[in-house]
Amino acid sequence: MYNLHSHTFLSDGDLLPSEVAVRYQDKGYKAIAITDHADYSNIKQVAKAIVEFCRRWPKHSNIRVIPGIELTHVPPEQFKPLTALARKEGIKIIIAHGETPVEPVAKGTNRLALLSDIDILAHPGLISDEDTELAAKRGVFLEITSRHGHNQTNSHVAQQARKFGAKLILNNDSHTPDDIISPEELVEVGLNAGLTQIEIDEIYQEVKTFLDRKEKR
Repeated sequence: MYNLHSHTFLSDGDLLPSEVAVRYQDKGYKAIAITDHADYSNIKQVAKAIVEFCRRWPKHSNIRVIPGIELTHVPPEQFKPLTALARKEGIKIIIAHGETPVEPVAKGTNRLALLSDIDILAHPGLISDEDTELAAKRGVFLEITSRHGHNQTNSHVAQQARKFGAKLILNNDSHTPDDIISPEELVEVGLNAGLTQIEIDEIYQEVKTFLDRKEKR
């Protein structure tokens, strides 16, 4: 089981990266990404800290910890240069903070994020047909989330992905200890969004293949 969306006190989370990793390991996860919030004000510092932490995480551990970042509330035209900067700093997984209905995200965020070098479009809200098609074309994962508020449009995202053949990912978007739910609970989030168990199994196989490719780079 995998969760590629988690936050630490390097942004607005409550826990050290080490405690996030240990808590996910205790729940039975095989891999996580640390993906703290970033924009131009902090991306170099946060990326450096996350990459260093992941580099020093024990190779013999039962959980893989992957360096990531979540570009959050940035002006949409900044996605391309920020993703390029994040890759240069050693970030493996880039999330864009999508057009969730519960925050004032700039219009056009989904579209311009999808046109940049992101891996996951988080909580994309009422994502349009055109943007879902673009996600499918570019191989970007659309997120089904357990995060309160953001999860209001999970069913819409699942339906859109099924309609246009876009990839999905199940994520916790954890900020606090209570957000770190079990793999079984995360699967239940997918089922509640209207996915079948077969579809969820396919999602996890797709994520495993994605992570294996990242590992080789």
